[in-house]
Amino acid sequence: MVSILFAANLFGQSRSELEKKKKQLIADIEFKNKLLEETQENKKASLNQLVLLNNKISEREDLIKTISREIVYLEKEKEKTESLIRALEQDLQRYKDEYAKLVYNTFKTKNSYDKLMYILGSQDINQAFRRIKYLQQYAEYRINQAELIVRTQEQLSKKREQLSVIIGDKQSLLEEEKASKNVLFAEKSLQQNVYQDLKNKEKQLRIEIKKNQQEAERLKKAIQKIIEEELRRQEEAKKKSGFAITPEAKALSQDFQNNKGKLPWPVEKGVITEKYGEHPHPVLREVKVQNNGLNIGTTEGASARAVFSGTVSGIVVIPGAGIAIIVRHGEFLTVYSNLAEVFVKKGDAVEVKQELGKVITDKEKGKTEIHFELWKGQVTENPAYWLYNAN
Repeated sequence: MVSILFAANLFGQSRSELEKKKKQLIADIEFKNKLLEETQENKKASLNQLVLLNNKISEREDLIKTISREIVYLEKEKEKTESLIRALEQDLQRYKDEYAKLVYNTFKTKNSYDKLMYILGSQDINQAFRRIKYLQQYAEYRINQAELIVRTQEQLSKKREQLSVIIGDKQSLLEEEKASKNVLFAEKSLQQNVYQDLKNKEKQLRIEIKKNQQEAERLKKAIQKIIEEELRRQEEAKKKSGFAITPEAKALSQDFQNNKGKLPWPVEKGVITEKYGEHPHPVLREVKVQNNGLNIGTTEGASARAVFSGTVSGIVVIPGAGIAIIVRHGEFLTVYSNLAEVFVKKGDAVEVKQELGKVITDKEKGKTEIHFELWKGQVTENPAYWLYNAN
């Protein structure tokens, strides 16, 4: 019985985890729908639209898999409950048969005079005592047997109710799975149309790729210039005091390092629209694009926010790519670019989640997107490994 309860608890946790994952996937899909609505307002296919569709389709497929796993769990639970019902029904029948025999035997000896004669007919006092004890135990056993029948009937009733709920849940999930598959089919059809439309704009896409790479290179040079200036200042400080980096900066670096994988996102809500490093272009698969950070799509009017406490090292205007803010966290740097306006100035101390500036909304493409980078010393790192639940 203990092992059955343990298995039931373990099963319940698995179902709970699947429900939690399903709710998160549905919330993520709804957020992407909101971004897609903003993207589709211009009535023209865009690369951002394709990226969001790709992400949403991937999550939709994951949602369908999660629902399928839930259905499998429910089917197992249904089989287990049906097995318990059959066992309880067998127990109940056995208890009723035993009770019927008890009633029959009691009927034969129901007269108090018969019981008295049974006791008085004992050969000695010890036998009389044993017969009295037997009659008491017999009466208790009959009462217990009646209570056992009632309890078993109650358990059966509860199990049948549980089974009814399980069957209902399974039917709802089957309908949900069917609806999700229909939506997925429509999304894939739209994805193919957008892809084909963009494929026909190859020349325009190549111009856009070149422009993006030029902007990335300008941002990289601006960051490197700030790093070189700070290294020069550190070298001068080392000559004066013997220390290249202050104990406070070392402690901040360690705190930052300790929060790897736990940093908040640079916007309150967002979806990664382009990952870090070299990867194929979403449409021109033969073309490799290089990203020194992450591109994160968000909602119109969103603000960039600091992922950790630090000091603003520089504010740079990148022609065609808005404004970039660089924040130092000891030996680490975080970069927030594609901003329309900023709320801080160079030298300001900032706290975690403090708003730094307003993210640009490209009305023509219908997208609001921040570019975020993370540097350790003079080398970029993949921000997805540092942000919470981004990898």
